[in-house]
Amino acid sequence: MKTYRTVFGVALLSSVVAAGACNRAPAPEGTATKADATADRAAEVERERAKTVADLQERVAKVERKYTENRNEVASGKRTATTGLREELKEDVTNVKEAVASLETTTADNWWERNEQAMTRTADDIEADVKRIAGSVPSPKTETATGTKGVDASTAPFTSRRDAFVASLRARVDAMDASLDHVKARGPRETELDDTRARLAKLKDDVDRLRSAEADDWWDVSKKRVTEYVDRVEASVGRLDDNKPRQ
Repeated sequence: MKTYRTVFGVALLSSVVAAGACNRAPAPEGTATKADATADRAAEVERERAKTVADLQERVAKVERKYTENRNEVASGKRTATTGLREELKEDVTNVKEAVASLETTTADNWWERNEQAMTRTADDIEADVKRIAGSVPSPKTETATGTKGVDASTAPFTSRRDAFVASLRARVDAMDASLDHVKARGPRETELDDTRARLAKLKDDVDRLRSAEADDWWDVSKKRVTEYVDRVEASVGRLDDNKPRQ
C-alpha cells in the first residue's frame, strides 16, 4: 500500500510540473535571435574598432615622420611652401591624431554630435583659407530641408537634424567651390590651391555621404570619415615639399 501511494504521488507531481510548464507563456518568437544578433553586431563593431584604430594610429605615426622630414626640407631652403600650407598642415597633423583617438570612444549615443562638430570645424577652417586665397566667399544659397521648420536641432528626429545640417553645409561647400573656380596660381601658391581644393572635395564627399545616412550607420560613417581624413592628410603632407626654389 505504501508503495502504491509513493508511485501515485510521484506520478501526480510529474503531471502538475508538466501542466505548469505547458501553461507558461512561450517567449515571443525571435526574441532570443534578435538579442543574439544585437550582441554579435556589438562584438563585431568592437573587434573592428580595435583593428581600425590600431591601423590608423600606425598610419598617423608614419604621417608624422614624413611631415617632419618634409618640414625640415622646407626649413633648410631645399624646398618652398607657402605660409598658409605650412600652418594648415601643422594643424592637420595635430587634428588627425585627435580624430583617431576620438574614434576609439565614439558610440551610437555620441557619434552625431562628434560628426557634426568635426565637419563644421573643417568647413570653418577651409572657408578661412578660401577667403584668403580667393578674396571672398559668396553667401550660401541655403536649401530648405523638409520637416525641420520650428524644430530645435537638439530635439529634432535624427532624419530632420541630418537633413537640416546637410542642406546648410552643402550650401557652404558650393559657395566655396564657386569662389575657387576662377583662381589661378603657380608654384607654391598653386600647391596650396590644389591642397585647399582637395580638402574641399573631401568635405563635399562627407556631406553627400551623410545625406543618406541612418542612425544605425554610426560606426560606418564615423570610421570612413576618419579613415579618409588620414588619407587626405597623407596626400597633403606629400605636397609640402613639392616645389624647389628658383635658381
